[in-house]
Amino acid sequence: MRLKIGFGGGCHWCTEAVFQTLIGVELVEQGWIESVEPQDYWSEAVIVHFDTDLISLKTLIEIHLLTHASTSNHSMRSKYRSAIYYFNEQQKEESLKFVSELQIENTEKYITEILPFVQFKINKDEFLNYYKTRKEAPFCETYIRPKLNLLFQKYSKYTLKD
Repeated sequence: MRLKIGFGGGCHWCTEAVFQTLIGVELVEQGWIESVEPQDYWSEAVIVHFDTDLISLKTLIEIHLLTHASTSNHSMRSKYRSAIYYFNEQQKEESLKFVSELQIENTEKYITEILPFVQFKINKDEFLNYYKTRKEAPFCETYIRPKLNLLFQKYSKYTLKD
């Protein structure tokens, strides 16, 4: 079955690259997501379209929590909201359950919010597929490459080999 879910955490360039690396992810839309009050402002995020026969929502959530500062309530949280944006009540319930299960394994408390998706605004074309088009850029080498290396090590059965 094909579904979609939204994720916000760190920079949307990083988040885009992480999810583009996964088997079963068919499309990653990169931009900003708005939710409901009090989170009714734009925050960097992606919408991930995925095939549940190839990758589960739980695995996507686990990877999301691992690849951004999901336990840090830093000063840039309004721009980089740590969130899972659901599109229906079933996704909401599953997301709450999965984060709760993963919290048991983590000593630091997740600050990731589970919020309803309201609206999406795509980034400018020149910034889409940021990592794919700029792999050698200093930003990519410093911030994105270490996240991808972690994926290749810890989630190799879910990662594309290119």
